[in-house]
Amino acid sequence: MQKEWTKATLAKTIDHTLLKAIATEQSVRELCAEARKYGFASVCVNPCWVSLCAKELSGSGVLVCTVIGFPLGANAPETKAAEARLAAAQGAAEIDMVINLGAAKAGDWRAVEEDIRGVVKASADSASRDGVSVKVIIETCYLSDAEKVKACEAAARAGARFVKTSTGFGTGGASVEDVRLMRKTVGDKLQVKASGGIRSYHDAILMLDAGADRIGASSSIAIVSELPE
Repeated sequence: MQKEWTKATLAKTIDHTLLKAIATEQSVRELCAEARKYGFASVCVNPCWVSLCAKELSGSGVLVCTVIGFPLGANAPETKAAEARLAAAQGAAEIDMVINLGAAKAGDWRAVEEDIRGVVKASADSASRDGVSVKVIIETCYLSDAEKVKACEAAARAGARFVKTSTGFGTGGASVEDVRLMRKTVGDKLQVKASGGIRSYHDAILMLDAGADRIGASSSIAIVSELPE
């Protein structure tokens, strides 16, 4: 039986996202105000906005999420770890990192795993913050199904809490088929986040029904506005 969604329950599955290069301080403040109003799970912003969002959302119950090694995943592992450590110290409760896609395509899954593990450890080590969740973006548009499975397995071994479909900056976004494959691969060990191209209530429900726990979207308000209070 499918779940009956309300504005409030659906909002709690959504990371209200603004990752544009030209995002301004005013637009980020507006994002935070919208997240408070609608009760979204988090705001997802670039690292330079973490401190601002932490202040804007203090006491609201809305989490601050940021992105690491974004959007290409091609930073040195030490750079990703340093980014994650700083973001967590500044108030990020969730960190969405991009895997080393070159290593994944080369079949070097040990390197992929160690890259993820470095971010997980740095997030946990920072500024005595507890409970920082690392979401691992595998960028499904570039991977075969076999590679998607291996990437999810590497994320689980490295101690991540989520696997995530996409950055939204690649050649494709989330698909129902990929969400199902990722859910099947991780089972109950990890949560699954679908992102990229999710612009309507219909899109979001398809992903949630396929096994997603969280949705990443910049069209969050349009998505929840299709539902009654």
